[in-house]
Amino acid sequence: MTHGPASLKSIPEFIVLLKCKSVMKKTAVLVLFSSLLAGCVSESDVAVTDTQLRNQRFVLQSVDGHSLPAGDTPPELQFGEKMQLTGKMCNRFMGDARLNNGTLKVSKMAATRMSCADPQLNALDGTLDTMLSAGAQVDLTASQLTLATATRSLVYQRVTQ
Repeated sequence: MTHGPASLKSIPEFIVLLKCKSVMKKTAVLVLFSSLLAGCVSESDVAVTDTQLRNQRFVLQSVDGHSLPAGDTPPELQFGEKMQLTGKMCNRFMGDARLNNGTLKVSKMAATRMSCADPQLNALDGTLDTMLSAGAQVDLTASQLTLATATRSLVYQRVTQ
């Protein structure tokens, strides 16, 4: 049995058959393309959850793409069991952290108010306070936590406890 114009009763049936094959090919290509795109979604495209941050400690590695010099007591963040955030830059701080659609905000922030010998850490105290009060976008990869706003970026490294 052949599937050409001779086997069909009329030319319109042949045209319908060709259109159906064309639609099936386009549908197959669309399904394949959609599957490939779905495979491209990385973990960073999914909002970070409380569970991923609880009981985790992170040490600051870079600010706005610039590495921090190694020091005796590096700036850090630590998330508690109930999302209490504690840490230090120049000063120690604590507050209640909450995540909403990938944005981290800290309420009831309390901090010591000492002046540090290191002017960069003094400035970073204010930067972190502003970021956490207003809300910072959070990205978490295997061992790296990034807090970012439109103008600033802080990258932390996970510390195994």
